[in-house]
Amino acid sequence: MSTSNTFDDKVVRQFAVMTVVWGIVGMTVGVLIAAQLAFPELNFDLPWLTYSRLRPLHTNAVIFAFGGSALFATSYYVVQRTNHTRLFAPGLASFTFWGWQLVILLAAITLPLGITTSKEYAELEWPIDILITVVWVAYAVVFFGTIAKRKVKHIYVANWFYGAFILTVALLHVVNSLEIPVTLTKSYSIYSGAVDAMVQWWYGHNAVGFFLTAGFLGMMYYFVPKQAGRPVYSYRLSVVHFWALITTYMWAGPHHLHYTALPDWTQSLGMIMSLVLLAPSWGGMINGIMTLSGAWHKLRTDPILKFLIVSLSFYGMSTFEGPMMSIKTVNALSHYTDWTVGHVHSGALGWVAFVTIGSIYALLPKLWRTDGMYSTKLIDVHFWVATIGVVFYIASMWIAGLMQGLMWRAVNPDGSLTYTFVEALKATYPYYYARLFGGLLVLTGMFIMAYNVYKTWKSKTSDEPIAIAEPA
Repeated sequence: MSTSNTFDDKVVRQFAVMTVVWGIVGMTVGVLIAAQLAFPELNFDLPWLTYSRLRPLHTNAVIFAFGGSALFATSYYVVQRTNHTRLFAPGLASFTFWGWQLVILLAAITLPLGITTSKEYAELEWPIDILITVVWVAYAVVFFGTIAKRKVKHIYVANWFYGAFILTVALLHVVNSLEIPVTLTKSYSIYSGAVDAMVQWWYGHNAVGFFLTAGFLGMMYYFVPKQAGRPVYSYRLSVVHFWALITTYMWAGPHHLHYTALPDWTQSLGMIMSLVLLAPSWGGMINGIMTLSGAWHKLRTDPILKFLIVSLSFYGMSTFEGPMMSIKTVNALSHYTDWTVGHVHSGALGWVAFVTIGSIYALLPKLWRTDGMYSTKLIDVHFWVATIGVVFYIASMWIAGLMQGLMWRAVNPDGSLTYTFVEALKATYPYYYARLFGGLLVLTGMFIMAYNVYKTWKSKTSDEPIAIAEPA
């Protein structure tokens, strides 16, 4: 069969498998630093195992290694199927895989060594930033080149979300990473003071908005209808959802900087735009869940669909919680507490990880031409282990955060603080143990997934490329 008549799925398989690998690595580091918070001696007095160095390693591993590999895999898969064509420039697509793995490897080396810009979610130093830019430009060329040579007139909505994610992340990365190199491993941001903080959180919140939301909504709009065997509940709503979301998200970053040196009007604008953001976010959540209209019975027997639909429930919950926490009076209680940690992980584990896991489970059997994953029962076990783990994690952090905020602001009649910081920390310890238990359950689920993926790969029947005419 001519290669021009088949999908280019080798790079999809590579990224899909590495999604599982990096998920295990990133979550293992997360469990380790959760354990260090409960048992501080676990850093073994080694500088490269301290929380301050492992925490950025954890965030980069789960966001850019695990989440990024999932976005590469699914976007390359979806853009071919919805446009009835092969990937544009397959060699360039292969370069994006190896280039992205090199970025991740360099992050895993430099961050534990303390080589960092100290900018959250943008800690990597300037030579790695340049490599990221080169890989990302190649990614954009492959993705948009594939759309340009499509065999159908219509551009399916999932591709709009993937496209917005690719373009916006490029803009965010370049602007926030503008820096003056001093040595090979050290640079200084061109911004200073409050401007640097403003640019950083314009980047930081939009990394959440576009890397961890828009891209994964592209995933949702393809795999939920496919797995449910139903059309999108409202295609018109999906288009309105797209434009409303990408228009609003850009302005919400200042809510990370309440009660700081940032001008008060900027803080208030960030709060207002965050509240507006609730509408498009819930529009997408409702559209995804209502796609199951007439197919709810499938949840009884299809654990992949459970992952996808529960991910939307967590998306709805965390996108309600975020705007609420951006309100200044609420933020006065929540800021700097573990409530923020709970909020981040309800989105990162409940939404991002669950929709990723469901999509990878749906995608791999098609790539390996099997009747399904090796064990549907193991997918179900993974679902329940992970769900219980996520709930343990976020509930413990919600309770801890509220308690911390109330203890920190409690005052005696004479105006002195009722509690010292150490007393608040001591009261938090039981919740650190609960968080560690929840994290261990989530990580256990990833090992179950890895075993299921391995057994599915071993049972594959054919390595023949999939014909473009075949249903995907």
